[in-house]
Amino acid sequence: MARLLHRLGLACVRHRVLVTALWLGLLLASGVGAATLSGPTVSSFKIPGQESTVALDLMTDRFGDTATAGSAQVVIQAPGDTRVTAPPAAAAVAGIVDRLRRLPGVASATDPLAPQTPTISPDQRAAYSTVTYAAPAREVTAAQRQALRDTVAQARTGGLTVEVRGAVLDTSGAVGGPAEAVGVLVALIVLAVTFGSLLAAGMNLLTAAVGVGIGALGITALSGFTPLQSTTPVLAVMLGLAVGIDYALFIVTRFRHELRAGQPVPDAAALAVGTAGSAVVTAGLTVVIALAGLAVAGIPFLTEMGLAAAATIIISVLVAVTLVPAILGFVGVRALPRRARRIAPGTASAADTGPGFYLRWAHTVTRYRWASLLAAVAVLAVVAVPVLSMRTALNPRPVPGSTEARAAAIIADRFGPGTAGPLLVLVDGAGAAARAAAVREQVAALPGVAVALPPRPAPRGAAAALITVVPVEAADSAATSDLVHALRAQVADTDGARVYVTGTTAVSIDVSQKLREALPVYLALVVGLAFVLLVLVFRSVWVPVVGVLGFLLTIGATLGATTAVFQWGWLADVVDAGATGPLMSLSPIIIVGILFGLAMDYQVFLVARMHEAHAHGAGPRDAIVTGFRQAAPVVVAAATIMFAVFAGFVPDGDAAIKPIGFALATGIAFDAIVVRMVAVPAALALLGARAWRLPRALSWLPVLDVEGAALRRGAATAAREPVTADA
Repeated sequence: MARLLHRLGLACVRHRVLVTALWLGLLLASGVGAATLSGPTVSSFKIPGQESTVALDLMTDRFGDTATAGSAQVVIQAPGDTRVTAPPAAAAVAGIVDRLRRLPGVASATDPLAPQTPTISPDQRAAYSTVTYAAPAREVTAAQRQALRDTVAQARTGGLTVEVRGAVLDTSGAVGGPAEAVGVLVALIVLAVTFGSLLAAGMNLLTAAVGVGIGALGITALSGFTPLQSTTPVLAVMLGLAVGIDYALFIVTRFRHELRAGQPVPDAAALAVGTAGSAVVTAGLTVVIALAGLAVAGIPFLTEMGLAAAATIIISVLVAVTLVPAILGFVGVRALPRRARRIAPGTASAADTGPGFYLRWAHTVTRYRWASLLAAVAVLAVVAVPVLSMRTALNPRPVPGSTEARAAAIIADRFGPGTAGPLLVLVDGAGAAARAAAVREQVAALPGVAVALPPRPAPRGAAAALITVVPVEAADSAATSDLVHALRAQVADTDGARVYVTGTTAVSIDVSQKLREALPVYLALVVGLAFVLLVLVFRSVWVPVVGVLGFLLTIGATLGATTAVFQWGWLADVVDAGATGPLMSLSPIIIVGILFGLAMDYQVFLVARMHEAHAHGAGPRDAIVTGFRQAAPVVVAAATIMFAVFAGFVPDGDAAIKPIGFALATGIAFDAIVVRMVAVPAALALLGARAWRLPRALSWLPVLDVEGAALRRGAATAAREPVTADA
């Protein structure tokens, strides 16, 4: 691999104008495609074949588009002890309903005071109108959404409290924000400090921006051909930006090392791609495995997000091994700080081996290896404790203080917690009307059911009926989940009529259960594949074992910290966590997938330098110290950048992205600082020479030569045409 990448890097330096033009052209084409081909994103989650999903499709067929139309609940509460049915309040309610019915895009708005179908709280203090749009929630325009919000705001007169909640208000999935810009600014500062050169730092960010730009714009263009989840481009940008900066950082750092060693610019760039580029490809492959492996869950929208992010990673890797050396050909020796340019080539300096701090750190950790390892494990184990009580739900809670949160609070207080998340029981088939009446009586008698409304027959004589069931407890409670399973177990199909339990709440429960069942299988798959890859890279069994066990500590501490903040509410105000409650069902498996790939990045970059030192004859402990002092400064800089980028998605991110951004930021800190800087060198020091030996039974495995030993022997650089550098 090193030889192939060396030749690729050398070709990109020689043809740097053409390579740069091709990448910029691809970026421009992606932008044009995004501007002309993009379509709307979706925020609904369904799993083909699940009972709740099958029932939703049947509802659309039997009841028409009204079954999937976007809707909102406008909640009205009278002041003090006043009743909404009293004349002054009742007249105001009628006026509000009239204005709601005349809103653009609205098909209907129910009258909560209608004698036939009242939606009034038992104490008559509150009522709500259900506003139904003519289109699905994802097709409701921003103008229609704003008109609804404006009407609700204008209705708050005469002491009435008027709030609104519903799927049509969802605007999740926005990319960009001031906090994310701060993350990029932090990345620029870290790069400038690391390189001692603003030119090198800016070049690093520029190449990363090209890669993530092509990936994000390509995903946006793809949304015009297939409906994509609203979080798909956000995750792609979040991950692509972080790894794009890091991958370029590793290659530029190696390029500067080769320049100091006396290599001319073309050779230095080619050697950087052949050595550090090999580690970049290996690390990128582990991330792609982790993301593409999300398909094992069998959930289409999760597969879509994983493949989109994996495609962005592939683009970032290609940028790193082609565009980066091309730009380095333009930059030349200006990638070095001015002071370093005056040092004679080949002269050793502290920059070649890392600052003394890292040398002392490596000596301390490898000397007190038992104490270091046990301390690292203990710290991460304590932080992981909250994960034992982690709960998940599909739909995140509304942000505190928002109109959605206030509406939900009024409904829960006045109508009962389960009113905001009703279940739908669909009776479909011959004799559905008669069967539905019996089903309603049976359902109403079950524990956990607050009320079961009379069956609503399908229009146009279709053989189907729909029963709305209001649970006693909230939609994300364990009691409501138990109720869904009880309904399916106790309400049987009879006489040709089938009974389904569906609705947003049931879909959420089904998706959450499917994800919980898929997580262990997914974890075993990606860990197994990455283990095999690391065995091939390092020709060792113990190094992959240490890396994988370190990741398990990382993921435990990461999910534990995320549970403590976003579920328990610890330090929630400090990180601007917003609403607290169960984590989004998607969060754990996405966090595991992304964080596993990034953790293996650090394992590859750090241990590759140790392996290289050992391959050149250093003893076991000396190899760890030498590799650590060379790689640790770059790994710390990379981790700082990733932390800043991911943390930037917490303050301004939507409710679905906040916990993921927080988890990835804290996971990076745990993995880079505690696991890779302490636990890994301590464990490898305990293993001694055994860490670098491959069992004889596996000696037939191919040699990948990630460290570029063949290049050092001159096998790939024997003959080369002279190239004039632009420096």
